[in-house]
Amino acid sequence: MNSIGIFAFIGGLGGSEVVLIIFAILLLFGAKRIPELARGLGRGIREFKDATTEIKSEIDKSVQNTDEKK
Repeated sequence: MNSIGIFAFIGGLGGSEVVLIIFAILLLFGAKRIPELARGLGRGIREFKDATTEIKSEIDKSVQNTDEKK
């Protein structure tokens, strides 16, 4: 799937819509919870990147091992 197609809806947002969304998030979660949510999101993204890096390195090692056996 094309990433441009996935995020195409963002291009239709104007300044007032973004402000309204941020205001709604502030009302729902409160100002104290938003940094906690952002930290949790950052940790999750970091763990995901670490896992993908680990998987890529394992795949590269297995490819190198098969090349050495030939």
